[in-house]
Amino acid sequence: MRLKTERLVLRRPQREDAAAYYPQWQDADAVQYVGGVKTPEQVDEMVERMLRHWDWYGIGEFTVERREDGEILGRVGLQLWDPRDWTNGKRVRLRGEVERELGWKLGHEHWGRGYATEAAAACRDWALGELGLTRVISLIAFENVASIRVAEKIGESFERQVDNTPFPHRYGLWSLGERMAG
Repeated sequence: MRLKTERLVLRRPQREDAAAYYPQWQDADAVQYVGGVKTPEQVDEMVERMLRHWDWYGIGEFTVERREDGEILGRVGLQLWDPRDWTNGKRVRLRGEVERELGWKLGHEHWGRGYATEAAAACRDWALGELGLTRVISLIAFENVASIRVAEKIGESFERQVDNTPFPHRYGLWSLGERMAG
């Protein structure tokens, strides 16, 4: 599975991507809202979970490469969550009603160039077009102003605060499409 934009290629991750991801997970400021700094072993496990998510659900997070030089900029894509307790679909095989989150994490050195917005818009179009989804969400820490801007640029709007997350920060739910019942 590949998506292409003017400047980017979004492709299914490979185990070898962990080496490029590792330095991106060493910047404490850049990863404070997405799980914090990771060891090489933890990055390897993260990539394994990304691969498993694709195998389980047929969707997942893409590795984002810059077209001009093939450099891996980070990850952008979809992951499933159980909205009752915000269990992540990369860790447990979910059944029943799920929310599909469109999320992004790029290396700090790639911020401010529009890459996250470009990649997220491509995933949004894929999700709402080819996949036929009617809704995507983004779970974003209220302090993460840059990610809130990306969400708004791709058409998401603030829906509500999410109180029962396993995250250390206060999170909000931005969405595009039909709200789930309940």
